[in-house]
Amino acid sequence: MVGAGIFAALAPAASAAGSGVLLALGVAAVVAFCNATSSAQLAAVHPESGGAYAYGRRRLGRPWGFLAGWAFVVGKVASCAAMALTFGAYAWPEHRTGAALAAVAVLTGVDYRGVTKTVVLTRVIVAVVLVALTAVVVAGLAGDPDAGRLRPVAGDGGAAGVLEAAAILFFSFAGYARVATLGEEVRDPSRTIPRAIPLALAIVLIVYAAVAATALAAVGAPALATASAPLAHVVDAGPLDELLPLVRVGAAVASLGVLVSLLAGVSRTAFAMAAAGELRPRSLAAVHPRHRVPHRAQLAVAAAVAVVVVSGDIRSSIGFSSFGVLVYYGVTNASALRLRPGERRWPRGLAVAGVLGCALLAFSLPAGTILAGAGVLAAGMVLYAVAFASSPSAA
Repeated sequence: MVGAGIFAALAPAASAAGSGVLLALGVAAVVAFCNATSSAQLAAVHPESGGAYAYGRRRLGRPWGFLAGWAFVVGKVASCAAMALTFGAYAWPEHRTGAALAAVAVLTGVDYRGVTKTVVLTRVIVAVVLVALTAVVVAGLAGDPDAGRLRPVAGDGGAAGVLEAAAILFFSFAGYARVATLGEEVRDPSRTIPRAIPLALAIVLIVYAAVAATALAAVGAPALATASAPLAHVVDAGPLDELLPLVRVGAAVASLGVLVSLLAGVSRTAFAMAAAGELRPRSLAAVHPRHRVPHRAQLAVAAAVAVVVVSGDIRSSIGFSSFGVLVYYGVTNASALRLRPGERRWPRGLAVAGVLGCALLAFSLPAGTILAGAGVLAAGMVLYAVAFASSPSAA
């Protein structure tokens, strides 16, 4: 969860909500908590890989599982593009698109050879990111912070702006479900997962709140809203601009760390859906004879990410990703509503709040994002119906 999202999402969030970003962060955290409790409960009962794709199939029916899986794939393709563009914005701002495409190509090659991000490497990445975020806070506080910039003012976007910003910032919390989606690989999942997810969420909220508050106090919402690399702008505007390379390196490392995981996760979800006959072409289910990876799915995902990188920008990619991921978690919460009393660890009302919260945030995004997201999801459901008609056993 402590990844590249916070390096990119503050700018579009500040554009939507102004100084209401902190309120939006709180709203996003509440919805994320509801989603986390639903994910944790379901993962404890169904300790298998797949997340909402598996939960929806088991609890709501296979079409709902497909919707969750398809929403995950299209949402995370946009996430990949956002991470690649974030890498470009911080690592090589003058050629951000080229740098983003190069990152996608190189990491796809790494994944193609079956090289994965290990636990040790993950810890190193998190340590580098935390050092970079600490540098942002130190540099921001060393400048001329103004606590008055933290108060929402007239013209900041109002309630609608706060909800839109919350939907955007939700992008930065995505990651807690990875514990659940790897349920088969977790020791004592019925005990570990329900504890790990809420704890991770709480830690990340504290870190993000400190960074967001410092950024707002240091440069103000208008400056954040127009910055392509908002946290770099915070450091550059203060007296400790010598920390800027550290922040740029931290953002680049975070982006690449998230991107390599996303490319692997999305391609494997696409592979699983194709193997189940729910995603066409079925050739996406092929496994490389030497490297033992779903190489065709990897190449298809990389091509889709490249198209989004070239045709979009960070802000639109984040919005589209948030829409898809919110739909995914909507299915998660709906699945949690079907848990029996003996399977529950948290009140049923949290799942209800999760369904409503996901819907509210998803439809608080810009109209163009909603239409594009709904259109892509609808197209996927049509393809699923075609697969069902041609092969009833696949549905």
